[in-house]
Amino acid sequence: MPPDLTATAPAPGAPVPTVAQIFTGFLTLGLTAFGGALPLARREIVERRKWLAPDEFTELLGLCQFLPGGNVINLSVAIGMRFRGVPGALAGLPGLIVGPSLIVIALGVVYQRTHEDPRVAHLFAGLAAAAAGLLVAMAVKIAWPLRRKPEMALIAVLAFVAIALLRFPLLPTMLVLTPVSVLIAWKVRR
Repeated sequence: MPPDLTATAPAPGAPVPTVAQIFTGFLTLGLTAFGGALPLARREIVERRKWLAPDEFTELLGLCQFLPGGNVINLSVAIGMRFRGVPGALAGLPGLIVGPSLIVIALGVVYQRTHEDPRVAHLFAGLAAAAAGLLVAMAVKIAWPLRRKPEMALIAVLAFVAIALLRFPLLPTMLVLTPVSVLIAWKVRR
């Protein structure tokens, strides 16, 4: 069952962010998570700001990954919507994308002037390695809460095997595994 996006708080006593806090939280995330927003999004939302519990983050991220668009962009809208409705969703999205958009434009201008320099090519190779490390670390953090839900861990393993090892296309894999996971979650919660 997908998470309720209209709930007011993840747990008793947990902070409910204001619209301004949603904007500044995602602005901070967008400006600090350049090229690797998902690992830092979890740290910012779950560990630092405590807006969501780890399980709630994983469930909401699962929904956001299924929706079209960027995962963290979807997450900014979903979290804003969850806590403050439409104003929160409208605050989370620009908070996440305004700062990085301006930085990308500035870096594009710099890159256009320096892209033939071999040092710049080495810089980008190093950045790619760091991004791969962030991705692996995030996969471990996202998968960790599934250790208490073996039926959902099985779905995650099946998705990994189908997409990464067997090279099945994402859409057919999701179309098969999504109803299976919903059915399993429904049966487990009954």
